[in-house]
Amino acid sequence: MSLEQIKRVYFIGIGGIGMSALARYFKLTGYWVAGYDRTITSLTRSIESEGIDVVYEDSLDAVPLKIMNENRDHVLIVYTPAVPSDHPQLVYFQKNNYTIYKRSQVLGMITHSRKGIAISGTHGKSTITSMVTHLLKSSSVDCSAFMGAISKNYNTNMLYSNHSDYVVIEADEFDRSFLTLSPEIAVITAIDEDHLDIYKDKNDIQESFMKFIQRLKPEGKLIIKKGLMPNEEVAKNRFTYSDKDITADFHALNVKIVNGYYEYDVATPTNIIRGIRLGLPGRFNLENSIAAIAVCMMTGLLESEIKHGLDTFAGVQRRFDFHIRNEKMIYLDDYAHHPEEIKACINSVRELFPNKKITGIFQPHLYSRTRDFAAEFAVSLNLLDELILLDIYPAREEPIEGLTSGIIFRDITIKNREQCSKNQLMEILKTKSPEILLTMGAGDIDNFVEPIKELFSNK
Repeated sequence: MSLEQIKRVYFIGIGGIGMSALARYFKLTGYWVAGYDRTITSLTRSIESEGIDVVYEDSLDAVPLKIMNENRDHVLIVYTPAVPSDHPQLVYFQKNNYTIYKRSQVLGMITHSRKGIAISGTHGKSTITSMVTHLLKSSSVDCSAFMGAISKNYNTNMLYSNHSDYVVIEADEFDRSFLTLSPEIAVITAIDEDHLDIYKDKNDIQESFMKFIQRLKPEGKLIIKKGLMPNEEVAKNRFTYSDKDITADFHALNVKIVNGYYEYDVATPTNIIRGIRLGLPGRFNLENSIAAIAVCMMTGLLESEIKHGLDTFAGVQRRFDFHIRNEKMIYLDDYAHHPEEIKACINSVRELFPNKKITGIFQPHLYSRTRDFAAEFAVSLNLLDELILLDIYPAREEPIEGLTSGIIFRDITIKNREQCSKNQLMEILKTKSPEILLTMGAGDIDNFVEPIKELFSNK
């Protein structure tokens, strides 16, 4: 596909984090952009404020006339696999031979000719993508970026640069989307069982990551968490990282917590970077920073630029996100929606505040994931002192008969536990005075952040 003849771009599912980043890219580079989404969110409001038209009805009549009246040869339709195949707008554009591509295909096309830095893995990729982006943007190297979360430093998920060939991309394994990319540098953070509605099993997931590695450009570099793929032959230029394993090419030394933040050194294949301060709590973020350091050393960043970037990195929205932090209580919100992510999140809170009780509110995401990992979810959630378990958020899925969040709840062994609906949650919270409150999930649980802040700020 050549973008030269395209004048207008229409996104079906524009409110998704990856779709909105692409929409922002096309808007910034001079195209007329519009899109459909089923729900008004803070993200759709944000892109509307930037001059992108968003409609919230799926009928054909809702599509802007600037799309319908334009010569179809000048219109690009972009859709996400999360949109059902019988969506009226998608069906119309398909039947009438418009140029239609998946989000991942378009991302692959517009980044192919640039120096791609693709951050992949079943956990941690959003933070590392944003971290690498901030380090490059705050240095002499610069970059463009397509992020899978909203950067707190820039309040967006897309940044564009005319001055740098580097483009940082969050490489999503869902639907094998990352196999459209051809990066110069690739990072793999984790390969855990997930998306079992797409993949048969863990071997199938690993095979997909092997194909991703094979997409590296000649002389491309792979940065992979130590122990994930022990086979030294997986890539010609392969480097490992770890926060604890000193046999990794990049690893942490002399780690200490000072006023709730990490200070540490990092050993690299050529030197030791001393006196790093990470302006972000959470042990998993320390390990994320080591991957980011490895990437940035390969792009030529100076040691001083790396240290400055990490010290000023503010994080991303919904990733270990503090909303209340005072003597009375602490309230954090996190996107954790997989058992391993939940475990890492709770353990990091516990490390920072070892003497405080943690009350967790968890909203399971997807019926299939809840079914496939019910026992593992229970093991992770039992690390809490108190649990409030919400109903399953369906996202793209139809309900599975008889399946509820009770499949997790039955294996919860901690004394203080209860199930409730979203409608009951705020009334229940009015009766509580938690020392630490932690909301977790990838659904719409973030809609409770502001009401929860208001409730406990006024208590």
